[in-house]
Amino acid sequence: MNIDGIPTHSLRAHPERRVIDVIDQTRLPHALHWVRVATLDQAAHAIRAMQVRGAPLIGATAAYGLAIALTEGGDDRHLQAAVDTLWATRPTAVNLHWALRRMQALLAPLPPEQRRQAAWQEAAAIAAEDIAQNLAIGRYGLGLFRRIEPRSGAMLNIMTHCNAGWLATVDGGTALSPIYAAHDAGLPIHVWVSETRPRNQGLLTAWELAQHGIPHTVIADNAAGILMREDRVDAVVVGADRIAANGDVANKVGTYLKALACADNGLPFYVAAPRSTVDFDLSDGHSIEIEARDGDEFRRVHGLDPRGVPSALQQLPADAAVANPAFDVTPARLITAIVTERGVCPASREGLLELYPEEDHA
Repeated sequence: MNIDGIPTHSLRAHPERRVIDVIDQTRLPHALHWVRVATLDQAAHAIRAMQVRGAPLIGATAAYGLAIALTEGGDDRHLQAAVDTLWATRPTAVNLHWALRRMQALLAPLPPEQRRQAAWQEAAAIAAEDIAQNLAIGRYGLGLFRRIEPRSGAMLNIMTHCNAGWLATVDGGTALSPIYAAHDAGLPIHVWVSETRPRNQGLLTAWELAQHGIPHTVIADNAAGILMREDRVDAVVVGADRIAANGDVANKVGTYLKALACADNGLPFYVAAPRSTVDFDLSDGHSIEIEARDGDEFRRVHGLDPRGVPSALQQLPADAAVANPAFDVTPARLITAIVTERGVCPASREGLLELYPEEDHA
């Protein structure tokens, strides 16, 4: 995608120097800042502190983080320690664990002296596959959008939640990929961008869309229902951090409420995600671990002060009791369809296995 008209990926690999550069998403949308990741600890911190976020990008960063870690040694002890460190950074996004399993399965049988080069090659393959899969998601999602009859005028009004654009992937995005495809195909489209408190990832979505010239409006999370009721929304599309085998979906907290509002207003609710987000080993969403994040994310509001300097405003006392779940689970019955790189399917075990028959181990 573009930043100021310049094609850009959210992750830049420099295998000759054994480092990567990533966008520090905690500083967006107010400042674009690249961070160099040159050690295992820096890779783990980037994931844990949400300098990189979005399930596909977390997976790619973990793969490169493992490759970076092998610079210090390629023996079994170093390999397992690096996997364990990265594995523990975020519990909900399954792409993290998928990427680490894939890397370890490739590297473990190799002699230690061959692992470093192989790790960089495999991490690059994961990143390249992510881009290709996201473009395919965009094509399939565009097909769904073309079949929607706008409820108000000629403009198609799509609502999204959190950020599932190119910033959340290596490039292309998941939920935003069909939106980019629709805009580029000349389909009149406008996006309702849910702010997604407390981390406000919707502001990243708004920044992305502005860079691409796509009309959009940022809304308070709680405004979604009234906009649907007033026929100002034609569909909702979101990404996912984990999809269980039965089609239940874990995504940024607040997703479930939008799915409920869609059901009450007869609107389609789509989930866009690649194969790496589907956890066929997990029978249903009840077993998905929901990450509980630091309460200060909720107690403090971050932004720019009147001088344009980044600052934090304390909106609650430091000892105020708060709950800060990072995700919720939307049951499959509320999901109209899942859009993947292989096509569109019902949110069910049967639907997912129709696209991925190799995962049917019954």
